[in-house]
Amino acid sequence: MNSLNRLPPFPLLLTLLAVTHANASDAPDLSLTLDPLVVSGSRQASDSFSLPFSIDSVDRQQISDGQLGINASEALNRVPGLVVQNRQNYAQDLQISSRGFGARSAFGVRGLKLISDGIPASTADGQGQAATFNLDTAERIEVLRGPASTLYGSNAGGVVQVFSRDPEGPPKVDAETIFGSDGLNKNHLSAEGANEKAGFLLDASRMDTDGYRDHSAARRDQTFAKLNLKPDADSKLAFIYSSLEQNGTQDPLGQTWEAYKQDPRSVTANAEIYNTRKSIDHQQVGANYERYFGDSTLQATAYTGKRSVIQYLSIPKGSPANNNNGGGVVAFDRRFYGGSLRWLQPVGDVDLVFGLDYDQSEDDRQGYQNFVGDELGVKGALRRDEKDTATSLDPYAQATWKIGDWTLQGGLRYSTVEIDVDDHYLVNGDDSGNRRYEQASPAVSLGYAFTPELNGYVSVGRGFETPTQGELAYAPNNVAGVNYNLDPSTSTQYEVGVKALLGNATRVNAALFQINTDDEIVVFANSNGRTSYQNAGRTQRRGFELGVQSQLSEQWTANLAYTYLAAQYDSSFVSGTRAVDSGNNLPGVPRTTVFTELNWQPADGVSTAIEGLYRSKVYVEDSNTAKPAPAYSVFNWRARFEQQYGAWTVHQLVRLDNLLDRQYVGSVIVGDGNNRYYEAAPGRSWYAGAGVSYQFE
Repeated sequence: MNSLNRLPPFPLLLTLLAVTHANASDAPDLSLTLDPLVVSGSRQASDSFSLPFSIDSVDRQQISDGQLGINASEALNRVPGLVVQNRQNYAQDLQISSRGFGARSAFGVRGLKLISDGIPASTADGQGQAATFNLDTAERIEVLRGPASTLYGSNAGGVVQVFSRDPEGPPKVDAETIFGSDGLNKNHLSAEGANEKAGFLLDASRMDTDGYRDHSAARRDQTFAKLNLKPDADSKLAFIYSSLEQNGTQDPLGQTWEAYKQDPRSVTANAEIYNTRKSIDHQQVGANYERYFGDSTLQATAYTGKRSVIQYLSIPKGSPANNNNGGGVVAFDRRFYGGSLRWLQPVGDVDLVFGLDYDQSEDDRQGYQNFVGDELGVKGALRRDEKDTATSLDPYAQATWKIGDWTLQGGLRYSTVEIDVDDHYLVNGDDSGNRRYEQASPAVSLGYAFTPELNGYVSVGRGFETPTQGELAYAPNNVAGVNYNLDPSTSTQYEVGVKALLGNATRVNAALFQINTDDEIVVFANSNGRTSYQNAGRTQRRGFELGVQSQLSEQWTANLAYTYLAAQYDSSFVSGTRAVDSGNNLPGVPRTTVFTELNWQPADGVSTAIEGLYRSKVYVEDSNTAKPAPAYSVFNWRARFEQQYGAWTVHQLVRLDNLLDRQYVGSVIVGDGNNRYYEAAPGRSWYAGAGVSYQFE
């Protein structure tokens, strides 16, 4: 109750408005979709309201209305249970955590399974990159949390799936430009069209920014292409290509508390001395095939791609880590490929799903000193050379049985993840080796429809989370070689929830959950951009999630996402040189998160909204002795206008973020060994844009 009392007044007022107006007698035609179709969890199109687990869908309007289309945080903050933090650092990608899973990630996304159009955006070891998501083409984003997500492999925290829109209608071309604070400029071009047999979608964008903080400039180029084919009445085929390119993206690193307070735009001197930066070249192609055999369905996916990365760290010139143990420059060329087969078979009242997922990535990895003589921030002598291979093979089976008002869904997945290291740099010994992780992950959910407007459910699942190649890459205490002693964590998850329709204009989702984890993977040390990990003891996560969507009137809609999460260590251990006591809070996890939105559409083609975001304080390391990142509340305003002139459609957008110009820490670097835990968020920022599209006859 104390946490509820500390909530800012705006979210509570918005919740009250939603409930008060939910049962209006003359309800309008809804612009909100209160019961969207989703495929996550059940793996076939189902009404989200009837599914016995936590699943949310963010639709195309919510993704694009008044948004910049640059970071997934724009759309995913509205999902309960998720914490999505824009780090203002395009060298390290977003931080995304679900019910506390993934909060420790030093870069990219781990602990959650990322999927785009059926193709994994997470590699076989569980490391994912949300930057590869193309928001300009997204039709919807589904977010699955809780026990049901354990059926997706060794990413126990949840599943985030992006589905691109299918092209339709006569050919159309679009162009858009957006500009704003800190030198941001995004230019976007697209074309699409379809008939009964085929359709195409082409999309390309370039984003440039000077960055809010010093030494944080970035350029990001994205392309996307989709070709839909319908060979016959019983099948469909889609080819999908996407790419992401970032050259010389500057990395401002973290800040100490004193440096942040003195100047939130500041960077540590080492970031500029060593010119910390990262370049990424990512390309992938895939195909989805679906064929109907009467009531049965065969689904097949195949994909392949490559990713090249070179990153310049700030590891000091004379340190052992630079001279002997891998160097201060990380470089790898990755080839990845895989596929899946799935058979959907109804048998009476039971829907059966049988599937097999296979994924492999091969990294040709090198490490170099980040100096040559007295010249710093350049590629120097070779200090690491190896080939790392991660392979996963996961068969699974699921069944959904609907009988009367009851829905029973259960499944079992057997995951095998194998990591192989072939060391070619033998000066410091042969670090070649192999680790194999395997576990069966069962999950079962039981739902009951008390009334057509009220569903309840219970769910339980057993999952596990393997170390990623990045987490295995460095042994603790600056010891050369791979951290083969790092074990997977295992979790048992419980969830109880209700889904309610209040009148015909409001939907409420609520869930209580508890997650018990053994051998939690935690940060051992994080220094100068390099992180090593260890296994801790037990952790426990207990929480409550509430989501409310309401059509208040014909012009007004409201959204609320509330999360309370107590994530704590359930046993004591030693992290590096610090003692961590049982009862300490997991770092990187706010106890309370609230997102609110009030949207007004006074006329066709006009939309404006106020967004509110509150996060409680966040601990930054396991001992909880360092200064936590303080709680904050921010408010944003956005507006979008659209006009139609025959075949031409014109739109404009205006956006103001952080209206009250608050100074706050937007994200943290968990366990940083230099006490540079904090990453400042921008003050008041403005953005404006305009676009035009032409529809051919």
